Amino acid sequence: MFQPSFHSAQTVLCIGAHSDDIEIGCGGTLLELLDSNPSIDIHWIVLSGEGRRVDEAKTSAESFLSRGTGRHNVLLKQFRDSYFPTQWEAIKDYFHLLGRQVQPDIVFTHRSDDAHQDHRVVSELTGCAFRNHLVMEYEIAKYDGDLCTPNVFMPISRRNAQVKNDLLMECFESQRSKQWFDEETFKAMLRLRGLESNSSSGYAEGFHCRKMCITAVPDNREPDAGAVDRIGACDVHSD
Repeated sequence: MFQPSFHSAQTVLCIGAHSDDIEIGCGGTLLELLDSNPSIDIHWIVLSGEGRRVDEAKTSAESFLSRGTGRHNVLLKQFRDSYFPTQWEAIKDYFHLLGRQVQPDIVFTHRSDDAHQDHRVVSELTGCAFRNHLVMEYEIAKYDGDLCTPNVFMPISRRNAQVKNDLLMECFESQRSKQWFDEETFKAMLRLRGLESNSSSGYAEGFHCRKMCITAVPDNREPDAGAVDRIGACDVHSD
């Protein structure tokens, strides 16, 4: 199967409603992107979290991004967990601000038909704020049983599959008591999507893409003259 590459992507935006969503949904893909292009800029936005969950989110983001040399902006917001529908106006205002601040080549966010109400709000507002961008909606296995068949797959190396699982278990100690939060679940998802995509490693992450534009014209954008000055920087912010 023909496999387009994300190698030319220079800026990526990752959005998660909760502190472990990005890592579960697209952690392996981010590791692959960083291996392919260490200087890629990554904006990592977590929209809720308090107490121990904030510390876990910071540690995890920094661990996943540690192999990169580009600009890494980790931002932790404090919208109320599980109540995103009632905070619609405030979250939408933030998304429009984010849309003015960041112009990513790829956006990773929640699925529009996710069973979790917070995830659905984030997915819908992502579409509002980033209407002319490549949006990849990641999946998270849960008790509700809401998984669908993805239409985009990212093959994940065996090494990065293991790194993803190890970091999830190391960084999110507060979640280990949950019956779905274990290495077997994460590995099973990677293996299933690897089977469906005929990944040579046997592992992959799946995504839903509602709209994608392709071209036969090569990308002739000039390189960012300021990129060298930003090498190795990682900013972490919280409300």
